[in-house]
Amino acid sequence: MNDLYVAAAASWLPEPVTLAQAEAAGRCTGALARNTSMVSVCVSTGESAPEMAVLAAREALRQTRYAGSDVDLILHACAYHQGHDMWSPASYIQRFAVGNTCLAIEVRQMSNGGMAAFELAAAYLRADHDKTAALITTADRFCEPGFDRWTTDPSTICGDAGTAVVLSNRGGFARVRSLVTVADPGLEQGGRGDKPFSAAPLGAGAPIDIGGNTAVLVAELGLERLLARIEAGQRECFERAALEADVKFADIDWYVLPNMGRTRMKAHFFAPFEIDPERTTWDWGRRVGHLGAGDQLGGLAHLLGEEGLFPGQLVLLAGIGAGFTWTTAVLEVL
Repeated sequence: MNDLYVAAAASWLPEPVTLAQAEAAGRCTGALARNTSMVSVCVSTGESAPEMAVLAAREALRQTRYAGSDVDLILHACAYHQGHDMWSPASYIQRFAVGNTCLAIEVRQMSNGGMAAFELAAAYLRADHDKTAALITTADRFCEPGFDRWTTDPSTICGDAGTAVVLSNRGGFARVRSLVTVADPGLEQGGRGDKPFSAAPLGAGAPIDIGGNTAVLVAELGLERLLARIEAGQRECFERAALEADVKFADIDWYVLPNMGRTRMKAHFFAPFEIDPERTTWDWGRRVGHLGAGDQLGGLAHLLGEEGLFPGQLVLLAGIGAGFTWTTAVLEVL
């Protein structure tokens, strides 16, 4: 890729709740804190997921100075309930953040949703160079009764946030060097377990039990074989992205990885790929939580706004979502 750019990256994060506060309130255990090494997670006390996406989108568009008429595609990715049933959050974001009449679509690919939207938007812009920009947003609010952020997924604590990225054919602060997606649908059962299909949301019970669903897949494949398939998918995605970008892993300055607990981060990224945590967004992730579909977009916004990015640096964005799908992008900072 030589003609696709990231023009902006922004996020809107509610105030964090520390794990110490959650433990004192009886919401989580000390063992969870030790296992995940998380410090805090962002928790919305009022804003819905689409409202947080609007706030992030407005900031991203402000960074670019693009008018609503310059946005040719809006993709909104999410993993959990968006506040209403049988409703289009993408159109809500279009109405209140952009104000135009372009194509606006919701993307559902669980934790890889933001990166899946990234690939779809890239293809859309590259197919027609008369197009100017695509707005990608993500937002999730993980709240009860359907989701208990402290127990639903035993090794990952979810945080609330809205994130946004603008891709453009006209230039930006970073050039997209490569973008690759790999899938292994044979692992999709990890998202549903052995429960029958239900007739309504939360028909299998509330709060959602991700750990129980995963246990069914572990029992079927065996833990060692399951971990090997997850690593194989991630490795193929990494290697293809590096090859297409013509870079080596040692060349990467920043890895923007999923915000999972430390045990999972070590098993899936740090150990198998020999990634130094200091070259990742882990320290930020352990303070905001797993942002559903938005870890990569939010992590990029963090690097842009707080860490500082410099010309010539290479940034790798890595997404993984139940399904399973992996998406990896390599960016060159301009």
